[in-house]
Amino acid sequence: MIATVMTLLIIDAIVLIVFVLLQSGKSEGLSGAISGGAEQLFGKQKARGMDLVLHRGTVITGTLFFILTFSLAYLL
Repeated sequence: MIATVMTLLIIDAIVLIVFVLLQSGKSEGLSGAISGGAEQLFGKQKARGMDLVLHRGTVITGTLFFILTFSLAYLL
């Protein structure tokens, strides 16, 4: 059981790293440097397409990472 959870945790960590590295920066270019995170804070720009898929994948794999980590700690 421990080996299965450990294997799933390693696979999930690799997928999480890939999702994070594939995402584009939220404040690209000069306009992002001037306005900072204000556009994201007030919701003027919504994520669409591939960015939305990567964002949701990151949230799901991050949640799965915490669940697997806690379950592994419980099993040990």
